[in-house]
Amino acid sequence: MAYLAPSEFVPKMIDAGESKIFMSTKDTLIRAYMAGAILALAAAFAVTITVNTGQPLVGALLFPVGFCTLYLLGFDLLTGVFTLAPLAVFAKRPGCTWGGVMRNWGLVFIGNFAGALTVALFMAIIFTMGFTQAPNAVGEKIGHIGEGRTLGYAAAGAGGMLTLFIRAVMCNWMVSTGVVAAMMSTSVPGKVIAMWMPILIFFYMGFEHSIVNMFLFPSGIILGGQFTWGDYFLYNEIPTVIGNLVGGLTFVGLTLYATHYKTSPKRGPAVSAKVAPAE
Repeated sequence: MAYLAPSEFVPKMIDAGESKIFMSTKDTLIRAYMAGAILALAAAFAVTITVNTGQPLVGALLFPVGFCTLYLLGFDLLTGVFTLAPLAVFAKRPGCTWGGVMRNWGLVFIGNFAGALTVALFMAIIFTMGFTQAPNAVGEKIGHIGEGRTLGYAAAGAGGMLTLFIRAVMCNWMVSTGVVAAMMSTSVPGKVIAMWMPILIFFYMGFEHSIVNMFLFPSGIILGGQFTWGDYFLYNEIPTVIGNLVGGLTFVGLTLYATHYKTSPKRGPAVSAKVAPAE
């Protein structure tokens, strides 16, 4: 499990950001679609485990299997490109512009949402026996998650929105740490171990992840949750996307870039004052 020091893998972060900016529309959409679908399936898996065992920690321990799988397959989440794509602009890579970054973000958002929505529909069919029965225990749980994390935040007013935003910031602090942690190793076991730890933290702590929510909240609406699409976007998805952007770019991308790529000159040794000899 070869380890790469930050000074070695941070340039790889910039390379990855540049690659994503110049990626074709077709490839960007396909990779984003599959990432959203796999992460949604992992979320369904984790909620199922939590309901069946009554142990949220067990669900959180196993949720990262989806995240690791999608990144090993080279698929893209919005939370990851929030962190990586801007670095190519900051590093002044030829042809890398903010317009290119915005294009990448927009396409990845669309692909992630489409993939997560596909799985939301598939799982709703499973949870209701093809919409012929009331949702099972897992379906009911997902519906209540959506209610609490939209209308619950709204009921708390400004404090609720602040809490949502901070949870989103801290989420992508952890998720983007997992993204770049995979670059620390050149082996599959090393990458998986490095990714697993921060993803476990985010999921167990209930932080807000825009792509996981693209599955949970549409699922909740389809399964009869007492909230609307407007509630979902206004009281969760839009603030979560903004918080994820701030968290990943500020606490992961820019911090690593500033200290391991744009490293400041080291200080020289202190020169001690010489004491004049006594007469």
